[in-house]
Amino acid sequence: MPIIEAEGLSKTYRVYQKKGGLLGALRGLFHREYKEVRAVDNVTFHIEPGEIVGFLGPNGAGKTTTLKMLAGLIFPTTGSARVLDHVPWERADTFRRRFALVMGQKNQLWWDLPAADSFQLHREIYSLPLDSFTRTLGELTEMFGVENLTRQPVRELSLGERMKMELIASLLHQPQLLLLDEPTIGLDVVAQVTIQKCLREYNSSRGVTILLTSGRNRKMVLTMKSAR
Repeated sequence: MPIIEAEGLSKTYRVYQKKGGLLGALRGLFHREYKEVRAVDNVTFHIEPGEIVGFLGPNGAGKTTTLKMLAGLIFPTTGSARVLDHVPWERADTFRRRFALVMGQKNQLWWDLPAADSFQLHREIYSLPLDSFTRTLGELTEMFGVENLTRQPVRELSLGERMKMELIASLLHQPQLLLLDEPTIGLDVVAQVTIQKCLREYNSSRGVTILLTSGRNRKMVLTMKSAR
């Protein structure tokens, strides 16, 4: 059974049209004009367990909005989806514990604290047993090559090192599904390839399903499957 089933997903926003000038602002107080912005238009695709799927498209194509719907952060305007055999926007606790969402331009780590402290916070949030947490953390820091950086304040790390720490934090509770929104944005080519290699290795060893978005129109290192 597919781990993600999206059928005709669409998301439309009603956006207020602000008029220029003082007169326009005054008119807007009494007669507001809106336009509809279709962020996602009738997207359908299925992803099988254990796949790594690249979700490609230019800025504004709706990639992030689609991931947010699959993660249950926003409701679709039309269409349906099942992720890990749950309806995402019902936000069942069992569902939220089985996936992770990483957004390349959003930080989940405390900026002025070592990443190790944020990892401990994640352990408390997910109620992870200490022995399991310690073992998983050791495996992940070794895989990403950052064993000696976990006690360094996050603000002192390079962009590539910070993204590795973000990925480690998202994998500590051993999710079955990893949703990545442009995780290599802003990174140099070497850092991109390193992170992609680590993701492939983790997918191979743990069988985690990965859906990764990218705005780059080039051949990616990761194995791709086109959405239909």
